[in-house]
Amino acid sequence: MSLAETRPSPSGLRYKRVLLKISGEALMGDGQYGIDTNVCERIAQEVLDAAAAGAEICLVIGGGNIFRGVQGAAKGMERASADYMGMLATVMNALAMQNAIEGLGGQARVLSAIPMVTVCEPYIRRRAMRHMEKGRIVIFAAGTGNPFFTTDTGAALRAAEMGCNALLKGTQVDGVYTADPKKDATATRYDKLSYHEVLARDLKVMDASAISLMRDNGIPIVVFSIGNRGGLADVLAGRGICTTITD
Repeated sequence: MSLAETRPSPSGLRYKRVLLKISGEALMGDGQYGIDTNVCERIAQEVLDAAAAGAEICLVIGGGNIFRGVQGAAKGMERASADYMGMLATVMNALAMQNAIEGLGGQARVLSAIPMVTVCEPYIRRRAMRHMEKGRIVIFAAGTGNPFFTTDTGAALRAAEMGCNALLKGTQVDGVYTADPKKDATATRYDKLSYHEVLARDLKVMDASAISLMRDNGIPIVVFSIGNRGGLADVLAGRGICTTITD
């Protein structure tokens, strides 16, 4: 039996321990750059509501609202240096989310793959596991700590290391579509896909390396809209509008 087919927990949750991956752009709100504190607080409240319902949650946040390594490299920067700058942007977003969660009365810890002990904890797997067991929200920053890997791959890696039941990807749309629904009115949403279908159709859900890692570890990927209020709780309970990617 795959993890996707496990029965709901006594608390009514389909997934007990999850990694929530959101893009840095999700924190911009209606802006063109940076962090919208109101959006940050809304997402933080949804995370805390899910935790109160019994879920163990860890997060990975991209850095595209501040700096994106690939774009920097495309403009002439050395790729490794550009990627390191992108990793530092994810640390800034992680600290902003930690501040929002704690401002609402929750407990959060930022663990960075690039050591910077003045502002956050270094990533140590057992330490991260212990934080989650104590009910704290764990935010993983700086990707894998290596250039040439995206935060999607970092999220997949951390989901596997933490023994998560699912990787939830919060996007700007409510699932995976046949085309970009913002550009193509005829685009239709998939309810379910297999890892193989995503790779074979070259659907731009996550990097191929992230998809492969989730397939190898039997961890389903659930794509939903982070912009819908209550969307995270609905997905955790198995009733939200989303696309589920499994075997």
